[in-house]
Amino acid sequence: MRVKGTSASDKKRQKLFKLTKGYWGQRKNVYRRAREAYLAALSRAYVDRKRKKRDFRRLWITRISAATRAEGMSYSVFMNGLKKLGITLNRKMLSELAIHDAQSFKDLVAKVKAL
Repeated sequence: MRVKGTSASDKKRQKLFKLTKGYWGQRKNVYRRAREAYLAALSRAYVDRKRKKRDFRRLWITRISAATRAEGMSYSVFMNGLKKLGITLNRKMLSELAIHDAQSFKDLVAKVKAL
């Protein structure tokens, strides 16, 4: 009786090569190099998921800062004023307001200035 299918080690190898398809040089077709490259990629992906959150927060703060400076106020004074007024908009939403609804953002700045 002939055996159909493939061995577990072959399946493991094929699965890894499928994951490393598109990598450069031996990193795609030599098992040991492919495994090293794949594990490194997983590690970088984990780190970059954390970095992405950091980068977006920096972007939102930069946008808010630019919009508040255009109104003659610094970012830190603006954020402190919002906190004192009890306005709990997160930075992402403030950034969106500054870009897409400039009038509402100007109204918020005016409220903070009135303190």
